[in-house]
Amino acid sequence: MTTPRFSIVIPCFNEEGNLRLLLERIHAAMAPLKLSYEIVVTDDCSTDGSWRLLEQMARADPRLRVQRFAFNCGESAAVWAGIRSARGEFVITMDADLQNDPNEIPRFVQGLERYDCVCGSRVQTRARGDNILRVITSRVGNWVRNWLSGDQTSDSGCTFRAFRRECAANIAPFTGMHRFMPTLIKMEGYRVGEIPVVNQPRHAGKSHYGLWNRLVFLQDLLAVRWMKKRRLRYEIADCVALEPSDSASPPG
Repeated sequence: MTTPRFSIVIPCFNEEGNLRLLLERIHAAMAPLKLSYEIVVTDDCSTDGSWRLLEQMARADPRLRVQRFAFNCGESAAVWAGIRSARGEFVITMDADLQNDPNEIPRFVQGLERYDCVCGSRVQTRARGDNILRVITSRVGNWVRNWLSGDQTSDSGCTFRAFRRECAANIAPFTGMHRFMPTLIKMEGYRVGEIPVVNQPRHAGKSHYGLWNRLVFLQDLLAVRWMKKRRLRYEIADCVALEPSDSASPPG
């Protein structure tokens, strides 16, 4: 099989009611672009019929690659496992609940002409797909995140992103990292931009996030702040490179 240019990476946990429609919409969005692509879904040990459905669809769809965790590991692990399995030059990450609209994928592809990483921002449209509690906690969370991390990403919690594969090559994975990918990619020296995206209502199933999830991120945020402050920074001003034959012989 020819190596795809794009890998669409999707973490999945109990999304049986969304998966078939999600893949249909991804295929419909990608078709006009005439780009080679694959879809990589990591099932986080779902307790519904997600994995059985993924197996069934993967047998019928050569572009779909699926993998399943032996036990529940969380969204960060599922995203990272998908990125590690991706074969494309570019990676697009998105949720499985259809709150990220696949019809916006072409805008991310276009954004990669200017940036190494393009992040979706739900700031302008958040109220359309979420209740008031999620809107308020998201805004507070983004403000705290940017204040402590020194980043100015308007919605770093939005996991609808596209980036060059090498952007994630040297990132150290940790629980909660999916919330901080823009900051981590910026720390590697890559250009990060944002585009506004629509925040759709969940198509089926229940949300996996609550107030507790939005409080736990503080621990991860402090870890990112520590990494950013302790990151090694140096610049070589000059060097003398000896040829191998020179270094093998002692000065005489």
